[in-house]
Amino acid sequence: MSDAVILTELRGPIGLLTINRPKTLNALDVPTLLELEKAFVALENDPAVRVIVLTGAGDRAFVAGGDIGDLDSRQGLAHYNEFAEVIHRVFRHIEECDKPTIGAINGWALGGGTEILLTLDIRILAEEAKLGLPEITLGLFPGAGGTQRIIRQIPLCRAKELMFTGDQIKASEAVALGLANRAVPRAQLMDEVMGLAERIAQKSPLVLKMLKRSLKHGADMPLPAALAYEQSMIGLVLDAQDAHEGCRAFLEKRPANFKGV
Repeated sequence: MSDAVILTELRGPIGLLTINRPKTLNALDVPTLLELEKAFVALENDPAVRVIVLTGAGDRAFVAGGDIGDLDSRQGLAHYNEFAEVIHRVFRHIEECDKPTIGAINGWALGGGTEILLTLDIRILAEEAKLGLPEITLGLFPGAGGTQRIIRQIPLCRAKELMFTGDQIKASEAVALGLANRAVPRAQLMDEVMGLAERIAQKSPLVLKMLKRSLKHGADMPLPAALAYEQSMIGLVLDAQDAHEGCRAFLEKRPANFKGV
């Protein structure tokens, strides 16, 4: 395998990013985050890429967390100005991406691993995967967006229990909580993820963009404002060629050929 910390592979309209630090269980440090940002932006800006998949190298970990030795070497202000600044920016960029993102969670997703998972649209777990926010056991707490994203995605009492105890949960429990879509045998993980990515990639990239924006921005609005926002967005979609291509394809009983315009 390459020595690069981030591997990029194009599979037709799907861009696959692999965090490639298996000796450290794909732990995140500043150089890795900067490389991830660079690779992610390249796929985001590639018009041929319609779906972005993120996974980890090896069989043990997706991302086992931050680099603890690196964290121990920092004081508060230096951490705030460098590591925290970078990880928040990169995770927010992933979360804000207009293209659908899928996590292929192949093993442990702990600390920063769970925090990056929380930024992804769809999360498919290997049955052996474990999730958790164990920062409390180190005298820390989740500081890469975890405290804020998890309370918006699962019941508050369960989020607090996970953060207060630092306990790890199995893939089946993560699915039951709503942290992931489903768990599959490890050997089937990439086939499951890529099959799903291919199905999504067949849809209109323009409509996926508008849909993601409606979901993202509407979630932060009062319902009346969110409904008005949705109404304006669907109006924009009906100005697109893809909407009429889809309708005509349905009427003509043929597959639609969406071009993103």
